[in-house]
Amino acid sequence: MSILGKIIGGTLGFAIGGPLGAILGAAAGHVADRKGAFGGGGDAPRIKAPRERLQVAFTVAVVTLAAKLAKVDGQVTRDEVSTLKRIFHIPESASGEIGAIFNEAKKDSEGFEPYARQIAMLLRGNPAVLEDLLGALLMVAHADGVYHPKERAYIAEVGRIFGFSPDHIRRIESTFISGGSADETDPYEVLGVTSKASDSEVKSAYRKLLQENHPDKLMSQGLPEEFIEVANKKMAEINAAYDRIKTERNLS
Repeated sequence: MSILGKIIGGTLGFAIGGPLGAILGAAAGHVADRKGAFGGGGDAPRIKAPRERLQVAFTVAVVTLAAKLAKVDGQVTRDEVSTLKRIFHIPESASGEIGAIFNEAKKDSEGFEPYARQIAMLLRGNPAVLEDLLGALLMVAHADGVYHPKERAYIAEVGRIFGFSPDHIRRIESTFISGGSADETDPYEVLGVTSKASDSEVKSAYRKLLQENHPDKLMSQGLPEEFIEVANKKMAEINAAYDRIKTERNLS
């Protein structure tokens, strides 16, 4: 069963704890009367593996931080909600349960910082997975075609809490927000090098990114399978950036 299926299927035989656990528990309370939702079925599979615990925490963190993000420019748009559902591959049958987490986070008076700090702590040592989480938030922020200054500031602060430098955050932005055109993205920034880097440095950076961002590796580190689109988008941008540099430099 997928992580999304376990969340909506009633599997809470584990403890995320902290603010993320509190949000999940509060959302569960609002839908506890629904059959099979958040603990309604006694025979539901229980989450035991540490990796599954990370995947559930990642999922709750994305939905929670996306809800907080959607409010920073003053309104929650249909595009933002639709993008979250698309990134998350949320079926109609699960919309109510995931929506409960989103709505609970949206009305919660707590700032976003405690949630960002908790997921950063849980995923410490797995920066590529945190990059994908930030990438998912960037995709939500850019859903309406406008990257609002307040959204940019929000992303920058979440990235800082994740331990990313301003340059690192700009690289993640270049990877996930290209306006639909590779020509609008600096390929060197995507690879984390400068245009002055040698051919061998470019190749080394590319190989390192491929190794760190392989979808199978990311899922083993806590990326839920429902978010594979985020990982695939990042890999596609990395490959496109390297192809552009190869063409410019006539690399073999």
